[in-house]
Amino acid sequence: MQAIIDRIEGGVAVCEREDGTLENIPLKELPEGAREGSVLVFANGMWVLDLQEEEERRKRLFAKQEGLFH
Repeated sequence: MQAIIDRIEGGVAVCEREDGTLENIPLKELPEGAREGSVLVFANGMWVLDLQEEEERRKRLFAKQEGLFH
């Protein structure tokens, strides 16, 4: 299962899952370095950062922005 941190409110990260639903995940369950925009994968009973997917998403977003403004 994959989720993206949309925002952090109080002691939880509000995450959007692959199916578009939102899930509140307690910050204490997230890996160190998790922040808004981080891509998370649930594996072996814990959330881990998917840095490769996060970078790919940033590149796609940047390319879209470039296309809009040039």
